[in-house]
Amino acid sequence: MGRKAVIAMSGGVDSSVAAALMLREGCDCIGVTLKLIDDAEAGACAAGTGGGGTARRPYRGCCSLADVNDARQAAYRLALPHYVLNFTEAFRDEVIRRFVETYEAGQTPNPCIDCNRYIKFERLLYRARELDFDIMATGHYARIEQDGGSGRFLLKKALDQKKDQSYVLYCLTQEQLQRTRFPLGAMTKAQVREIAAELGFGNAEKPDSQEICFVPGGDYGGFMERWTGRPYPPGDIVDSAGQVLGKHRGIVRYTIGQRRGLGVARNDPVYVTAKDLAANTVTLGPDAELYSRAFTAGNINLIALPRLERPLRARVKTRYLQAEQWATVEQTGEDSLRVEFDEAQRAITPGQAAVIYDGDVVLGGGTIRP
Repeated sequence: MGRKAVIAMSGGVDSSVAAALMLREGCDCIGVTLKLIDDAEAGACAAGTGGGGTARRPYRGCCSLADVNDARQAAYRLALPHYVLNFTEAFRDEVIRRFVETYEAGQTPNPCIDCNRYIKFERLLYRARELDFDIMATGHYARIEQDGGSGRFLLKKALDQKKDQSYVLYCLTQEQLQRTRFPLGAMTKAQVREIAAELGFGNAEKPDSQEICFVPGGDYGGFMERWTGRPYPPGDIVDSAGQVLGKHRGIVRYTIGQRRGLGVARNDPVYVTAKDLAANTVTLGPDAELYSRAFTAGNINLIALPRLERPLRARVKTRYLQAEQWATVEQTGEDSLRVEFDEAQRAITPGQAAVIYDGDVVLGGGTIRP
């Protein structure tokens, strides 16, 4: 028998196939599903949802009760011991709390990155070590390699560029990379679904997660009001000259670059270009006002090298679905970077991640500052 591995099984097809591949490698495995939200919230998320992902209104998130059942069924098909770990308190503190506080600060959070950083690759990996397991495997589309010269572990893009998830994994440390496996890094989604079908998994055609697990329907403002127990009052929508154009429905319901749902009738298209928490105003403007070239980032994590000793030419992306763009990156402090793009970029948003690439290799990244 090979190394002992904990498989993080979300109930989706990717993590189910990752479990099968680790077993094929000869690893001694157990499957673990994380309970991240309480039963009432999970039931609401999955209302009308079946284990195969069908529903009156399909829920496209994760972490529901149906997802736990899908993970358990896949583990059963593999004769794999399966356990559910209750991480609801940690998830509430490390992910939901950060999500709310970031929105309240006028920024736009990325809870999937926080979940990876503080839950899956910190607390779950720590629990795996406590249980005397060597490594953890997940269904992420990315690759890990060790550099022969420096000895550092590298995070690389998946071979399937359309499914690459390296952007949301830039926060992994050297120790975490050393103890993690991504079995799907060299595969396509079609190949993964084919393996799932061959193995008789009920989730072989299950849609990918698309919603934040604790905010079904995407109503961030409504969720935050319920979670905090306080309303976010309406205020003025203004243009760049300060002229009042209308009323907003609470400043936390708006994000930089937003065009839909503004409630302002205009002949020309306008977008959210700024938010002022002190004045409780949302500023609208033309698309041209969304472009900028430079920003700073904090809460940084460097992977391929311990520090940027001098300004570096690299490609950077500031959103998950954005193509990387050429920039000059400089480390300005122990926990700060400055990035200047060659060409102005649209809607660089505080709270989002900036991830730095050298070809397929993730150099590191950080959180965009206001």
